[in-house]
Amino acid sequence: MILKINEKDVELKFGIRFVRELDKVGGVDTGNFNMGMALTKAIPALQAYDPVALSNVIYAASYGNTPRPGMTEVDDFLDGYAKIEKLFDDVTKEMMKANAVKVAAKNLKA
Repeated sequence: MILKINEKDVELKFGIRFVRELDKVGGVDTGNFNMGMALTKAIPALQAYDPVALSNVIYAASYGNTPRPGMTEVDDFLDGYAKIEKLFDDVTKEMMKANAVKVAAKNLKA
């Protein structure tokens, strides 16, 4: 999936590295270490149209871009996005195709 952020094409990837990056920005932090679990939190948050979750997912999925857009750039992009509800749906749909996400999503439904 490609988004245009600040006039630059930004490719989003939703593999294992995406999950690792998402844990860095949205994982459960105990104060001593990060327990991860950001994906488990992000899936229902995206379904509830939580804009912070969408920002975290886009930022984490943009890890392979040089230069990588900053969190502020992603937030500003979302603030100005006209069809944000569709963007939620599109990002969620694309994310759910990834092997790294499928199992977690399946287990959340169980």
